Amino acid sequence: MLYKLIYYFHTEFSWLNVFRYITFRTILSSLTALVICFVFGGWVIKKLEAMQVGQQIRSDGPPDHKSKAGTPTMGGCLILPTIVFATLLWADPVNIYIWLVIFVALFFGGIGFADDHLKVSRKNSRGLRPAAKFSLQIFGAFLVVLILYLHPGFDSHLNIPFLKNISPDLGIGYIPFALFIIVGTSNAVNLTDGLDGLAISPLTVAFASYLVFAYLAGNIKTASYLQIPYIPGVGEISVLCGALMGAGLGFLWYNAYPAEIFMGDVGSLPLGAVLGTVAVITKQELVLILVGGLFVFEALSVIFQVAYFKLTGGQRIFRMAPIHHHFELKGWPEPKVIVRFWIIAIILALLSIGTLKLR
Repeated sequence: MLYKLIYYFHTEFSWLNVFRYITFRTILSSLTALVICFVFGGWVIKKLEAMQVGQQIRSDGPPDHKSKAGTPTMGGCLILPTIVFATLLWADPVNIYIWLVIFVALFFGGIGFADDHLKVSRKNSRGLRPAAKFSLQIFGAFLVVLILYLHPGFDSHLNIPFLKNISPDLGIGYIPFALFIIVGTSNAVNLTDGLDGLAISPLTVAFASYLVFAYLAGNIKTASYLQIPYIPGVGEISVLCGALMGAGLGFLWYNAYPAEIFMGDVGSLPLGAVLGTVAVITKQELVLILVGGLFVFEALSVIFQVAYFKLTGGQRIFRMAPIHHHFELKGWPEPKVIVRFWIIAIILALLSIGTLKLR
């Protein structure tokens, strides 16, 4: 009798077994996040408008951007809860990597929220003091990197793309290296978020790439075949990346030109930090230079501009930095700059996945 009962449940509810598969749960997390953003996006925009949470425009920015003043900002308040909900709904709730990334998202989101709140309340584009903002970022990233470093089985070797036999052990030096990756990516994405949809689309593409990396690194057979580090449990990061992709596409629906809402620092800072953290966890740190090449280019344009300005006593390399403003001032329409940068992001993502075979 018991055997028949077990057999009945096994045959009648065997379809429930699909929920064990990471691929299926990744699809569901992506769709869940996408639907949430679609459903609540309009409501969030109206609430932000009612609360007069409008974008503050830099006085020295491109003249065309003055029309964007007052557009609802702090769209990260929609993105972050969506990601957390979809991830916790479909990912393994006891996976340490999931919780570390969620911590990064919420901690850096808190920094961004404080920064945005000060900008809105003061009615200018200045938020937290740079030193305070940077210190908080380092502190949050340090906690995560330290936990990773002390986690049993953590590998401090550096995986170098294209070179399968060279993998230097950074030892304790891995901690400052990982700190640089997380904090640097957070600020690079923040600098890129200057045009409608310019940051969220490359982010979505980048997370799609790391979805692939996480899935492959979490499978011992594929990791061995591709000669990449095998990391037990890291496959669950695919589910989180799926949620990030869904939330990114859902937010882009409202953030596309002309934007109805902006991410704000509460969106760009945590999403950049999450991207850097995922790169560290999956042991694909150096590939991030390629996957997030657009963000690297934007950050370098600011660094070079500031350094050259100081060294030459006021001369500039670009008409304005970050680099997307340079193209605007050259006469490129904003949609053209955005779409061309999207194309570059997709090309770089495809090249990054290609490094899996070129070893």
